Amino acid sequence: MKQAVADAFEHDPDVARSNRERRLERLEQQTASTVNKGHGRIEQRTLTSTTALNKYLDWPGVQQVFRLERRRTIRGKRTTEIAYGITSLARTQADAAALLALVRGHWSIENNLFGVRDTTFGEDACRVRTGHAPQNLAAIRNVAITLLNQIHCSNKAATLRRHAAHPHEAIALIRGSPEN
Repeated sequence: MKQAVADAFEHDPDVARSNRERRLERLEQQTASTVNKGHGRIEQRTLTSTTALNKYLDWPGVQQVFRLERRRTIRGKRTTEIAYGITSLARTQADAAALLALVRGHWSIENNLFGVRDTTFGEDACRVRTGHAPQNLAAIRNVAITLLNQIHCSNKAATLRRHAAHPHEAIALIRGSPEN
């Protein structure tokens, strides 16, 4: 069998060409993985990037295409999520491991800002939906988060409760002279 396959490659230029293309695509492909344990779960992320698909995309500036597979195990239940993406970063600027770190960092920023806005400030539960009010409230929440970050509080919810009980401290924080 092995000899028959080898003979087919030698005698059929189309088969040999497609084999060369497959080998080239494998060279243009990179994979990186991470495993994290915490909060009662195990999460494995595997990012596979390639430059072989760039010629098929009609997207200005595309340098790499990637597939991110996230496998989570929480209390014995396993879930898999697959996401696809493109980037304008060339392979020399970001290999698969760097792309994996960038994607992870993006979600860290997303979770830190929007998680605080939703859980601490209840943004998703807010019923204000018309006019400029939603944008104005979001801006006020962002100012409050920035002020809390400037005083390096470890628990924003507890600090908000303290400022509700001691409004003079909140006013001092806004003025730029926080009281203890």
